[in-house]
Amino acid sequence: MSTPNSAQQPTKTLSLSKGKHHFCFKYEVGQESQVLDTLVEMVHRRDVTFDWFDAAVLSHQLGQHLAKELKGLLPKKAA
Repeated sequence: MSTPNSAQQPTKTLSLSKGKHHFCFKYEVGQESQVLDTLVEMVHRRDVTFDWFDAAVLSHQLGQHLAKELKGLLPKKAA
């Protein structure tokens, strides 16, 4: 999931280990909706052991990344 201007945005990673499988999704800030769409597509694939619980775990990680980004945008409290 990379775009031509990938040098400007840091790459984020979501990862999940499930038995002998390891799922790793790399994306850039602003591509969160595409990541969620990809997770849904993965759930519907019959050739992959990826279910709704796995999608929920990774979407939670995505939410944590977003919260961290938003926290970084808030003004610092004056001492």
